[in-house]
Amino acid sequence: MFIFCLTDGPRIGYILNMFKSHKTRTTSKATRSLILRTALDFFRERGVEAVTMREIAKSADIALGAAYYYFPAKEAIVQAYYDQVQTDHLAIVSAQFAGGKHNLIERLGIACHSKLDILKGDRKLLGALFRYAGEPQHPLSVLAAATQVNRQQSIAVFKLAIGGERLPEDIRAVLPVALWALSMGFLLYFIYDDSPQQARTYRLVDGTLELLVRLLSLVKSPLLRPFRESLFALLRDTGFLAEPTSPVPPSPQEAQP
Repeated sequence: MFIFCLTDGPRIGYILNMFKSHKTRTTSKATRSLILRTALDFFRERGVEAVTMREIAKSADIALGAAYYYFPAKEAIVQAYYDQVQTDHLAIVSAQFAGGKHNLIERLGIACHSKLDILKGDRKLLGALFRYAGEPQHPLSVLAAATQVNRQQSIAVFKLAIGGERLPEDIRAVLPVALWALSMGFLLYFIYDDSPQQARTYRLVDGTLELLVRLLSLVKSPLLRPFRESLFALLRDTGFLAEPTSPVPPSPQEAQP
């Protein structure tokens, strides 16, 4: 218990303001979450285009101005959904990788399967959102500048899955991006997969990853380094890879005579 005398007015005011600020932040977070949940329920049922901010605000029982305060447009709500998915995905993957007991193909499987598990109930919503993939300037396109952070977060998950695997540095540089692109293909197939529990998609993921890991054992060969250099130069020229800050040294495996 705190006991203050009358001369402690400034101190009392500071503490009261501190509690008021904490309450305001808590209320704001709850309101934002309510708007997001309400909007996503609408989007899942009817798609993004058919829903208005006014409907979302009315259903959430808040003023329209308050809804626009937290989300200036429906695109901002979808962006928040992307952020939430990436946060959940990273948390799940990090927890499963914590023990360090999985090999490469198991880690890649966890990364891909867990993303599909998160999105399992949102196939209809994802189908509506994928229409923007062909519109490079649309803020919700998977290749748009507005979603760059989400792409980087997803690529970072695959970097985590690769972990300390012994790979030539040029392959290590390109593999997370390639895995992200592959995961987009899995996701598109997932949207259209009408098999029970989308079992065909999970089999496709497992079979493709098994082939990929086998292929990695071949492309690591020093004999294929010139081919890899040409391929990665092409990818850099077309913007898929960043320019290296220094020449890529041979890996320890390649340096051996």
